[in-house]
Amino acid sequence: MTIKIKHQDLCLPISPMFALHLADLISEHEAASAVTINFRDPNYSAESGGFHPVEVRLEKEANADHGDQWRICYITDFSFVGVGYIAELTKELDFDFDNGIFQHLMGVTTLEQASEIHPIWEQNFLAYSLGIKAYDVVVTTE
Repeated sequence: MTIKIKHQDLCLPISPMFALHLADLISEHEAASAVTINFRDPNYSAESGGFHPVEVRLEKEANADHGDQWRICYITDFSFVGVGYIAELTKELDFDFDNGIFQHLMGVTTLEQASEIHPIWEQNFLAYSLGIKAYDVVVTTE
């Protein structure tokens, strides 16, 4: 069975490549009703930097016209704020499709306001994840 990720007609442009990447990662978890995918650079730290951790949440929804498909609930990019022992991992970018908001270090706005930054973020993420394989990936199911 082919995994379908709803990526068209959203308030942010989600590329078919991003949707395909997510579908590949959850293909073994078709029976689940929800999945959380965590992308982690094992070498990322506040001191040496690295590739930001990313978390993506998807939930399955039944669609009478298209059968089961998965919708993206949120995409969150984390980064360290602070230095040394007081460094804290926080949300740097949070594309919250369920609530229609975009959160970043400077505040919260509507998700549509992220229409310029999201494609850039997505292109970089795909280069890190698919191109140089910077992440260890863990899929958690419900």
